[in-house]
Amino acid sequence: MMREPYRIPAAGLPERVTIYEVGPRDGLQNESAIVPVEVKAEFVARLAAAGHRVIETTSFVHPTWVPQLADASELLAGLERVPGVRYPVLVPNQRGLDRALEHGVREIAVFASATETFARKNLNRTLESQFEMFGPVVARALDHGLTVRAYVSMCFGDPWEGPTPAGQVVAVGRRLLDLGCSELSLGDTVGVGTPGHVSALIEAFGGPSRLAVHFHDTYGQALANTLAALQAGVTVVDASTGGIGGCPYAESATGNLATEDLVWMLHGLGVETGLNLESLVETSTWLAAKLGRPSPSRVVQALGTAPATDQDVKE
Repeated sequence: MMREPYRIPAAGLPERVTIYEVGPRDGLQNESAIVPVEVKAEFVARLAAAGHRVIETTSFVHPTWVPQLADASELLAGLERVPGVRYPVLVPNQRGLDRALEHGVREIAVFASATETFARKNLNRTLESQFEMFGPVVARALDHGLTVRAYVSMCFGDPWEGPTPAGQVVAVGRRLLDLGCSELSLGDTVGVGTPGHVSALIEAFGGPSRLAVHFHDTYGQALANTLAALQAGVTVVDASTGGIGGCPYAESATGNLATEDLVWMLHGLGVETGLNLESLVETSTWLAAKLGRPSPSRVVQALGTAPATDQDVKE
């Protein structure tokens, strides 16, 4: 059983990719059974020990909407932060920012929609009025010296509206960057994008500057789409350890791109990540037992129960 991919570097790819880990927030938010806060804290600690340097830890969304993350304050209060690791949190509004500041958070993310229908369903706002909600949040966060990331959902397609026009995505994204967001994550919320679409959207933005990508694997396209983004110059990729996650407001959104699957591909291409694949697999196997179901990650399925042997191929 091979436990590491054979490395053959490919031309035209970045030397290193930052994996923006979203498992503790985007991964767990769609779980129906409440995960104990001590399990979440251990999950975050295991991710840091595996080499992650960016771990989106939780969200200050109202517990009525996402009960799984109602323990955000408790989690952050008890979190043992590792030097050099960033622990951003998702902040939907001014009250969420208040709570983030109370806990000494130094990095937040805001969440916008590229389509009218999803803006109404997810944010209870129109495509235009969503900026009235998070615009002041971004401004105030910057005044307090925080770094702000922005997500844009439904960048490739919307289950109610169909394919999302690239110009519409660019218009929303540019407004977020103009507000002062340092990074813009382009989300394929329902996983309908394909590599050509990814390349075209990045080109529509004028290149990869300040762009990250966030793919769901609904149609099995997440890795192919990631490779297209890397070839276009993107160096930040969102992923969820174990491939857990989804979106509470879009039933057709299945799990995120699995961190282990991404790491296997990147390491095989000679792209550095700073992550220990064995530690990630151990973490996902542990978490799957806590959640009471197998990990959807193909790499975890392949390596999670197979013991290492002398025949294993190392880096």
